[in-house]
Amino acid sequence: MTDVKTTQPILVTGATGTVGGEVVAALRAAGAQVRALVRNDAQADAFKAAGVEPVRGDLNEPASLAGALTGAQALFLLPGYSDMPGVLNQARQAGVGHVVQLSGVSAASGHTDNAITAYMAASEQAVTESGLSHTIVRPSAFMANALRWADQLRAGDTVRAQFPDVAAAVLDPADLGAVAAAALLDPERHGGRVLLPTGPEALRPAQQIAILATALNRDLRCEPLSDEQTRAQMVADGTPEKYIEAFFDFYVAGAIDESPVRPVVAEVTGRPPRTFSDWATAHSAEFGPRRTPDR
Repeated sequence: MTDVKTTQPILVTGATGTVGGEVVAALRAAGAQVRALVRNDAQADAFKAAGVEPVRGDLNEPASLAGALTGAQALFLLPGYSDMPGVLNQARQAGVGHVVQLSGVSAASGHTDNAITAYMAASEQAVTESGLSHTIVRPSAFMANALRWADQLRAGDTVRAQFPDVAAAVLDPADLGAVAAAALLDPERHGGRVLLPTGPEALRPAQQIAILATALNRDLRCEPLSDEQTRAQMVADGTPEKYIEAFFDFYVAGAIDESPVRPVVAEVTGRPPRTFSDWATAHSAEFGPRRTPDR
């Protein structure tokens, strides 16, 4: 991505999260001025130390965003808040020039009886109808979702995998951040587009676990869960019923297919997407001890 010196800041929502944090990092690397939406002093202090301007606001209360949006040239916006049209109206009133709306691949399915699809589609509709220049980004599943296995791998060498037959072209969140940053910095090129970034290959859970085994130098075993076992585990984990049904719609009924590999990351950023092996090596410490290779 070409370095761009912005004259006005770009506001990033979800800046303390997996995706928003990567958007902040990519924008900073490109030399942009960045504002991060925060809720507490600890978050604000951390961003100040990193050269990022912290601003307060609550996405569920659009009026609270007026100060954060004033003077911003662009906005990276998370989906699914209670009044997305209200948030975008605040952005329009503040003179924001471009919005990059995070969404999901299910938004194109039309299955609005699915709770996740419904809020993704509603967020897309809001930005489309806002009158603002915008880019919609629908990423494939994240490599970082493998961190759901971290507790199991810290406890032992067996991973109980949900939806074991589902393959996805999993995407490094850093690549998603780079794609979003490029769209924020070059609205003339990306305005009006729907971008679908993916990783470089489709992998099933067992294949991801095998790659993790290499990164950790451990003999890991994948134990596939049945649909009944998966549902029971989700209930035990406290997953709301509407989201359990949404995941079963996606991965059992087949409402979405995240296996296609697309060239979006390379086309937008000028470099190929990172592999799951790259990601697993970089994040290996989060899965527990790595065994020292035998000599």
